[in-house]
Amino acid sequence: MIRCQDLIEKIEERYPRIYACDWDNVGLLVGDREQKVGTVYIALDATDAVIDEALKAGADFLLTHHPMIFGSIKSVTTDDYVGERLVRMIRGNVSYYAMHTNYDVMGMASLAASYLELADTFVLEEVFDGEGIGRVGSLPSSMTLKECAELVKERFHLPNVKVFGDLNKIVRIAALSPGAGKSMAKPALLSGADVLITGDIDHHTGIDMEDCGLAIIDAGHYGIEHIFIEDLKGFVERNFPELTVYTEAVRQPFVVI
Repeated sequence: MIRCQDLIEKIEERYPRIYACDWDNVGLLVGDREQKVGTVYIALDATDAVIDEALKAGADFLLTHHPMIFGSIKSVTTDDYVGERLVRMIRGNVSYYAMHTNYDVMGMASLAASYLELADTFVLEEVFDGEGIGRVGSLPSSMTLKECAELVKERFHLPNVKVFGDLNKIVRIAALSPGAGKSMAKPALLSGADVLITGDIDHHTGIDMEDCGLAIIDAGHYGIEHIFIEDLKGFVERNFPELTVYTEAVRQPFVVI
């Protein structure tokens, strides 16, 4: 077994918190830094089901991409869903760590770009010291927007994507921003990209960017970011082979009927 702090130090050595956006809430959110850790559970979000699975697995440490706590909390009780989750983790002696935009900047962006084989990439929007959110690069070849959408579905194992733009449009330069990408639409347009591949695009952003000449492939917030789970599993296992690591099963959080 190792100390909770040993695992945290290794994570923050590779994904420093200084690269997180100002509005974010990353780091140890629940627990004791001196706690002994033998089992880690990794997921995208700390949902009720994830906490159930972590407790069932006997996890000492829950590691997620999205922080469960964003705003201030005035009380921790079972009267609301956040408090109830926190109480369950504390009772179960589970320390909880979230690594969000620091991972987006120092891990997710390049990893996702590699899935699509983007070449000659550069940062879409800088956060700190030349590093930042998203990547812009050349697709493996010129292709139609429909073919690009099919490529995204194939590489990220998605049942569907939402597309704004002419499916017959030829695209060559792609901007990629895993997660919620509304704020990345204008930077993508200014970057010279033909298409933005992201998630959580609303109606108005989609139609406005199409009018400006930027096609959008909305792969969903979960659609691309689920690659965090397997990536961090490998990271923990490489650095702490003595730990037992369990992961959330990759599954879309909704269905389209």
